[in-house]
Amino acid sequence: MITVGITGIIGSGKSTVSRMLREAGYQVIDLDHIAKEVSGSSEVKEDIRRVFGEEFIRDDGSIDVNRMKTLVFQDRERLAMLEKIAHPRILGELARRLAWEKEKGARAVIIDGPLIFEKGMNKELTKTVVISANMETIRKRLLLRGMISEDAERRISNQMPLSEKEKMADHIVNNNGTEQDLIGETNFLLEQIKIWEVEDTCTLMN
Repeated sequence: MITVGITGIIGSGKSTVSRMLREAGYQVIDLDHIAKEVSGSSEVKEDIRRVFGEEFIRDDGSIDVNRMKTLVFQDRERLAMLEKIAHPRILGELARRLAWEKEKGARAVIIDGPLIFEKGMNKELTKTVVISANMETIRKRLLLRGMISEDAERRISNQMPLSEKEKMADHIVNNNGTEQDLIGETNFLLEQIKIWEVEDTCTLMN
């Protein structure tokens, strides 16, 4: 079984490509969704209370996500503290799901995550794909989503530049054009994944 990491930065189109791959029949594991699930555990809530303070826990016992986001996106040290709490649990759940997919006989699993390179996860994956676009296009997309410019720039600055991610990728999907253009790029990626699957099978047979 091969594992294919799909990554990019906010506004590059990573989630759209992952949706297309899911529609094409691939199992997609979304690391952001796992992070949300993990954040609901009592262990994580207790760690948040201990490290960041009672004010980040709502009266109903849930984490005040908006308040937490505001804090960590303004302070990289606090962001690192939060990741130290969540990341090991996210990796544990990812490993469990991958083992389940392998047991079911999956030939390829897609892993959608914004920080695959930042966290060194690419070293554990078979291949990595970067969804890329020029920064002017990305900024326009974020503004159209209703994000204020300062917040968009802060979010972008907290991630590795796309140019650096592209250097480390096995494949790049360019998303500067129309939705139809992106469909064409994704279809080409699907062909590439099939090639990787065959290469993996041949390696196992040698």
